Amino acid sequence: MSKLNQKVVIITGASSGIGEATARKLAENGAHVMLTARRKDRLTQLQEAIASAGGKAVYCQADITRAEEVTEVAEQTLSAFGRIDAIFNNAGIMPLSMIDKLHVGEWEQMVDVNIKGVLYGIAAVLPHMLERGEGHIINVSSVAGHVIFPGASVYCGTKFAVRAITEGLRTDLRGKADIRVSLISPGAVSTELSHTITDPDILATFKTSGVTPLSAESIANAVRYVLEQPADVDVNEIIVRPVSQPR
Repeated sequence: MSKLNQKVVIITGASSGIGEATARKLAENGAHVMLTARRKDRLTQLQEAIASAGGKAVYCQADITRAEEVTEVAEQTLSAFGRIDAIFNNAGIMPLSMIDKLHVGEWEQMVDVNIKGVLYGIAAVLPHMLERGEGHIINVSSVAGHVIFPGASVYCGTKFAVRAITEGLRTDLRGKADIRVSLISPGAVSTELSHTITDPDILATFKTSGVTPLSAESIANAVRYVLEQPADVDVNEIIVRPVSQPR
């Protein structure tokens, strides 16, 4: 029997990319997954695909930049499954640009999604996990949360922030409950993330980077690994990057 059997996991950003791949991976290994994102049509299709493959999934459409909607996701999860074992705070955007181009609106969007979205996810599940005395919070940072790239000043800032928040959360919870806190930092992955880039100069660099991106399933495998560890093992951080990615 899979170690994930009947484990209840909320997945944000589940409509595509890493979120979708992780939902499929966990469901096929017995987890019960709550899918959430803004695109209802994608969530419906994914739920149906998981069900057709014999898995268990429900969805709740939500915008993670709205705290009340993320709280509703948690409430719907409890209603559907009775508990929350883990949350995978995966949703993010990456509208890269040189900072002197002053794409202030895009900076605000990154702060709202990449930082506040993670905080809202934590806030939505933490009371339940503290009451139960156990749980697992998995946040997504990035290689950009470890290294500063040209054109990625604000994006890197948001991902460094997620690293700090994750480690701070782990420290704050020490001795209060058996809640595990993990961080996954992907390198280049073949997803829709680059679709949020509007700066033509940055897009041009992607075409000449020479990096072959990983599949989203590679990150889903990392999430599965983290979740499958024994209850007394807390995998604090994993960096997963392509062999061809220099930094």
